[in-house]
Formats: sequence, structure tokens, C-alpha cells
Amino acid sequence: MPLREHIATHHEGQGGEQHHERHTEQHAPPHRELMRPREQARQHHHREPRDRRYGGHAHRAAPGSGEFREQECHERNCVPIAERAREPREPRLQGTLGNARASGEATRSARMKKLKNESALFKAALLAAIEYAEKRGAVEFEPGDSASEKLLYPDIVALRRIAGVLILAALCIAGSPDAAAARDPAPDQPRVPAPVAAVRHEATPSLEWVNPYIGTGSGGGGGSDYGGTMPFVTTPFGMTNWTAQTRENRISVSSYAFEDDTIAGFIGTHQPAIWMGDYGYVTLAPEVDAVKISPDSRKLPFRHADEIATPYYYSVLVDAGHSRQIRTEITATDHCGLMRFTFPENATASVVVEATRPHIEGFVRVDPAAREIAGYNPDRMDAHLTNVSLPNFKGYFVVRFNRSLATHGVYLREAAEPGGTTAAGPNVGAYASFDTAAGRVVEAKVGTSFISIEQARANLEAEIPAWDFEGVRTQLERIWNGKLGMLSIEGATDEQRRIFYTGLYHALLYPKLISEHGRYYSAFDDQVHEGVSYTAYSLWDTFRAENSLLTLLAPERIDDMVRSLLQDYREGGWMPKWPNPSYTNIMIATHADALVAEAINKGFHGFDYQLAYAAVYKDAMTPPEGDMTRDWHDRQPGVPYEARPGLTYYKQLGYIPVDKTAESASETLEDAYDDYAVAQVARAVGRKAEYRFFVNRSHNYRNIYNSARGFMQAKHADGSWARPEEGWTEGDQWVYTYSVLHDIPGLMALMGGPDKFNARLDEHFEGGHNQHDNEPSHHYAYLYDFSGQPWKTQLRVREIADRYYKNRPDGVAGNEDCGQMSAWYIFTALGFYPLDPVSGKYMIGSPRFRKATLDLPNGRRFVVSAPASSAANLYIQSARLNGRRLDVPIVTYAQIEAGALLEFDMGPQPSKWASLWRGSPLPSFPQ
Repeated sequence: MPLREHIATHHEGQGGEQHHERHTEQHAPPHRELMRPREQARQHHHREPRDRRYGGHAHRAAPGSGEFREQECHERNCVPIAERAREPREPRLQGTLGNARASGEATRSARMKKLKNESALFKAALLAAIEYAEKRGAVEFEPGDSASEKLLYPDIVALRRIAGVLILAALCIAGSPDAAAARDPAPDQPRVPAPVAAVRHEATPSLEWVNPYIGTGSGGGGGSDYGGTMPFVTTPFGMTNWTAQTRENRISVSSYAFEDDTIAGFIGTHQPAIWMGDYGYVTLAPEVDAVKISPDSRKLPFRHADEIATPYYYSVLVDAGHSRQIRTEITATDHCGLMRFTFPENATASVVVEATRPHIEGFVRVDPAAREIAGYNPDRMDAHLTNVSLPNFKGYFVVRFNRSLATHGVYLREAAEPGGTTAAGPNVGAYASFDTAAGRVVEAKVGTSFISIEQARANLEAEIPAWDFEGVRTQLERIWNGKLGMLSIEGATDEQRRIFYTGLYHALLYPKLISEHGRYYSAFDDQVHEGVSYTAYSLWDTFRAENSLLTLLAPERIDDMVRSLLQDYREGGWMPKWPNPSYTNIMIATHADALVAEAINKGFHGFDYQLAYAAVYKDAMTPPEGDMTRDWHDRQPGVPYEARPGLTYYKQLGYIPVDKTAESASETLEDAYDDYAVAQVARAVGRKAEYRFFVNRSHNYRNIYNSARGFMQAKHADGSWARPEEGWTEGDQWVYTYSVLHDIPGLMALMGGPDKFNARLDEHFEGGHNQHDNEPSHHYAYLYDFSGQPWKTQLRVREIADRYYKNRPDGVAGNEDCGQMSAWYIFTALGFYPLDPVSGKYMIGSPRFRKATLDLPNGRRFVVSAPASSAANLYIQSARLNGRRLDVPIVTYAQIEAGALLEFDMGPQPSKWASLWRGSPLPSFPQ
């Protein structure tokens, strides 16, 4: 029996001493298990908030048995530890184990003296732990060094005597600033899980570094120009996301904002980004005393100190008045949520289910015998943007409680009907009340669907068949640990780790899987189909890096994602530009073409290439209805779906005139890139003539370059130049002049060669023109790779990452944009970026970490090794790929997917590494 099991299960006086003596030398506790406690989400719902600690979850012995739930320990992959918060504590060890090599026998002896009254087994177990720490080499510090003591709290390894059992408790409580705030946060600070910053920093599970609050704060401005993220509990790519509702969400308003201090309920939302609307949502609100229906009357105060947010579990205490509190806990599956409410004693407890809001016609039904509230919500906040009619669209839900309903009712327009069972009309909902004398805890499963109430119930039965909150939470934790654990990093600061893994969490939320166990409702033909379907493609943003990241982290989903776009084309007539869940008339160009082409160039074969070509060809050649009679402003209400606005002029003139079509210069440049993407699909299906045609047409970017000024510039239909500020989409001439992702060498030649190219690029950065808070600027720092000055790329990417990404609620510059902002950081921290994503090539920047390992789904491993990388050593001196010298600033998708070792020698001074490389311009073919 390993020593850790012996200590956890043997009683004093039952042969423990002899058994320990035989096994101490042979069975040092495994490092991974000894030093890997779980985070704070392990507390049980009945604990008081002051009792929460973050050093691990508690495993209670059965009364009088001295036995622990070993199966639970095994499932959670951790060492059983003593209950810390609610039991009397033994005196702590003073100081930490730190680096026992430094303190030696004297320190060990001093510590042992403090335990002179303990049993021999206690002493021997402690000695073994200290010896083990010596061998592993824990955090360096000298006892009494105040600077070092900030690294670790005194209770690194402690032994507890509880119920006569001696338990080895690996209580690795981080003492970094983040962790200190987690132990005893200020009243206005959230309890973000604080990872272990102790013996083996890199061994901490990736999930424990996620800070879901990043991007949730607007700095008090209240506008939409901030991260717009929410602390979602959901699965990767899950259909329905669950979060506290601190405000009523709508277009440009998210459900949760960090600066708010009240909660009106807990929402199952499908809103993918702050500047998009929600659809088919449902809200549950726990209450005490009289039932309160309106969101304003339901609002209850909360503190971030009483809140826990992780991707797999959320918990919060709200102030219900008169010194009473309600705790809500949430976990989730792909299509369902599971909530646990703990009400105060001797209170009238209710849960209000809000089906629809004012002016939205919905339906709700209460079935007391089944303990269910079911209904639907037909709201699509973006519906006004196009003329798409979807009479069958509804967001269905089934709420099932684990307790009998003491009373119930429905409401219509905020007028309650006690005892009522059905309601239909605007602003409808229902409520269920419970007898707290029979128990303070009420659980609610919530199944969601876009197919039917019956399907919502079927989703519930399939995904949460039992009342097992802990089991569902553990399952979701495993899912996230598995996905985030694909990437491991070494040599990062706490700040960088939090940003990195939170970014990975954000990147794995979208697009959303909208199909339900083999069927899906299509918002493109208003019918239900067999198959798999995704929505929430923010393609104008995500085609740049987010989709490329998913080809590495979720390649098993790429074929279905592309098939989904092709299904949308077959069912609605076009591939969407921004489905939410249907066409929305948002943003420019047709970047679904790029996603399809990238998948083909990277070797994905699980979709119909001929159908793909038909879809992208229509995008490239068929103007939208009313093309020459509308100006096509972004979000212009009531227009037919736009494919490429101004395409008629683009085909005739080689550019889109600003006096005919809005945002024409940006549209011209991005249509040129999509032409390049269409060419790749044409080549894949053997259409050589069409391939050459679209390659040639992708040179249309040249037609709006003003050589006299050295900038891209909009034109009128008569060929005259427009004003420099005209014709742009969320940018200006500085943002768009280098937006020729597919032909940087050709652009460089157009601008007069590398010297002029670099001079204008230097002016761009040094003059404050770079706008990293929006996507068209994301590739700019990597452009120096093409122009013989890759050391400037290495410098710029470090500067941007440090400036625009922070571990705080306003830590996302601009909108997160369905993972694109985070994908830039992830790629950049790894040391490469997909400047031209369709090509399957990644431009090399500056690897941020000493080592990064990507465990690919195909079983291979891609490792980036830069042992000397640091804040000062940011410049590449030399590089090797699989041991061979690498002198070009490129690594390919094929090389990564095959598994490889990419090594960098880093230094503090710029070098000439890869400076002789020049890319080849895009060819032109004879007409």
C-alpha cells in the first residue's frame, strides 16, 4: 500500500507505526498527486461563505469508520485531504517546507520539535513529506525572507488528526497576489480559483488557471466597446450557456457585467457576442417571501467575494434581506443546465421561470404532478436585420424540479395567476414554491431545444438522467480539463497563465453546436433535419485565427462545421456571413469561403467538395438582390441577405465604388481575399480555368492603391479618389493598407519595395495607428517577417500582447469576438500566427514560454522549445525544426499535425535570423 493511502486509512494503534517503517523509503508520495489539490469549487452547497478555501476539496470519513470515499478521490485524481473549514484545526507548522535542501537537518529538527506531543506515526509521516519535498526541489526561499514568504503560505504540507485518523493533507495554497485574493478576497473581488504556485508550477491543471471574469467588465462605461464576455458554465461549443443575469441582455448588452452588484436571475442564453442579439433564452430566479415577477423587483444584491466562477461550475450568494441569503449553483451539459438553490430556513421559497419579455409572445405550462414547467420563447433579437421569416422558430425549455411543488402559478404581463397552469401571450412565465421545512435545497434541471418541448425533455433525459449535481459537475470538469490540457506551458508568469488558459476557454466556446442528438432545427428553411449543425460563426473576425486554432485543437469537429455551412447554403440559398441563428446582414465579404478553403488546404475530406465549390462560386459571382439600388450599410434593417454588396461593380470595375456602396474600400480588399479562397476550392475540384480566373481577380486590391499617397483609398465609380476617411469598415487607411493577407510580397512590390514597406509599417506602429482592439490589425506585427526585419515582428508581438491582454475584468481590448482576440494571444504566445489562414502556413513571431506542448488529437505531439525565452530574451537567434536548421519564419500546418520539435535559441539583442527570406508574390495568369 502506498504511504499516502496508509496515512489516510490507518488508525493509530492499529499497526500503523510498523507498517510505516516498512514503507517510508519505498513509497514516497507521487508528486503529481501530492501537489495537485482541487480548487474551491469543491465545497458543498451547505457551507457558509466564510468557510470556503481553495486548497482542495474535503473528503469526510463516514462517522466512526475512519474510511474515506476512495472512489471519489480516484475520480477526482487527487489525494484525500482533511476537512479544513468546519473542523477544529491543529496548530499549523510555522514557515513552509520551501526548499528543504536549503534549510537541511536544522530546519527539519526545528519543525519536528513543534510536534513533540504527536504520535510516532505523525512524526514519521511528516519526515517522509519533508524528505520528499527535498528530493523534488520545491520553491526556493529562506525561512523568514518576507519576499519569499509571499510565494507560499505556511500550510504547504500539514497533518490533521480527525476522528482518530491521521491524514496526510497536501494543502498547497498559493501565496501569489491572485491566490491571496482568493483566500480572503476584498468584498468587491471575486473568488477566482487560485492555482497552486508551489512545488511544481507547471503541473497545475490547466483548467485551474481560467479566470472567467476576463472581458466581463466595461470599466463602468456601459457601452459595447469592451470584451463582452460572460462567465459561462457550458461545454466546449455547447448550445446553451448559463450565467448570472445582472442586467437584461439585448443587442450590445450582455447578461453579465462585472461592475453590476445585483442579480435578477440565471439565464440560459445563446447570445454569442455583445453586439449580437440573444434568441430562445430562458431565465430562472430563486426568491423568498412573496413572488416577484418583474426583473427589477427580482434583483438581489451580491458581492463578488461570494461568487465562484469556473467553466464547469458557478456559485453565488445573494442577499435576500433580513440577514438571509440564497445560494445558487450551476453546472451544465451540451443542451441542459442543472441548478441547485439553497434557501434560508423557515422561508417561503420560490423559483420564477421567465419565458418571454414584454412584446414577445410566448407560452408556459406547469405540470405539478411531473414537477415541471415547460414553454417556449420565439424571440430573435436580430430578426429585424433581414427579411427572413421563421414562423416555426422557438426556443423550447423544460424545467424539472427534484421536489414537489407546494404551490405554483403562471403570469401574463406581470399579472400573476396563483394556481394557474398555462399562459400564452407577451411577457409570460410561471413559478413554483417549495416548503423549506422539508428541506432548504431545491434542484432544477433545465432542458433546452430548438425542435420541440418533447425534444427539450429528451435532451434532459439523455444528458442529466439522474439527480446527481456532483456527477454532472465532475463530468464537465473532466471535459474542460481534457480540452484545455491539450496545451501545456512552462516558464509563464501567473498573469500569462491566466490570460492564456482563459483565452483558450473563450476560443473553445464557438461556434455553437445547435444540433440535438442527431437532429437540428434550421433557421435557414424553418424546418427540422437529420444531421449535425453549428451556428454563431463570427466569420469576419474568426476566419483570421480562431478557425485556424480549431483545426489544431478540435480537428474532429472541422468537417461538421464546414458541412454545417454547406447545409445552410442548401437550405437558405447562401452560406451565412454571421448566423445568429439565421442570416443577419452583419459585416462584409463572404469569409465562409476562407473557412472552406482552409479546411480543404489542410486536408479535411469529410464534406462534399463539389457542393463546397458551388457555394463559394455563388458567393463570388452572384450579386445580392437589389445590389445596385441599395447602399448596404452594416446592420441596415430589412434587407435581403447580402452576399457581397457591390459585387456588380466589383465585377465591372475591379473595385467597389464608394458613391454606390457603403464601406467599399474595405469590401474590395476583403472580397479580393475571398476570391483567393475560392480559387483554392476551384483547384481542389479540378477547375483549372476557374482557379486562374479567381487568382487573377484576387489582385483587385491593386486597383484601390494610391501610389501618390502610399495608402489604400476608396474610389468613386468614375475612377476619381474619394476622401481618405471614406469607405472603411471599423477602421481607416492605416488599418486597411496592409490588408492583403494572400499576397504580402505583391503588396510590398506595389508599395515600392521592402524599404518603403518597412518605413510605412514603422510609422504605423510608432505613430499610434495600430488598432489591435479590432481584427483587421491582427496580422500587422507579423508583416516584418516578409520584409527582411523579423526582429521587429518579435518585438511588436511582445509589446502588443503585454499592452492589450490583462488578467482583469477589462482585460480584453475591444470585443472578444467569439474567440478571435484570444486566438491571437494563444498563437502569439506559442510563437507563430496564421497571417494567411487559407494557406496553412504560420508566420513565426517570438515564443513567449520556455516550453509549450500541444498534444494533438491524432496522438502526436508538437513542442515549441525556447529555454532561454524571457521578458528580455525576446529575439530569435537561431531555430531548428526536428533538429534541422530553420532559416525561414514559417511553420506549416502539416508540420505541426505530423508532430514535431520546434526549437529556438533566444537572446536580448536583435539578430539577422530569417532576414534573408522573401516570400513569392501571388502569380498572375494570362487572360
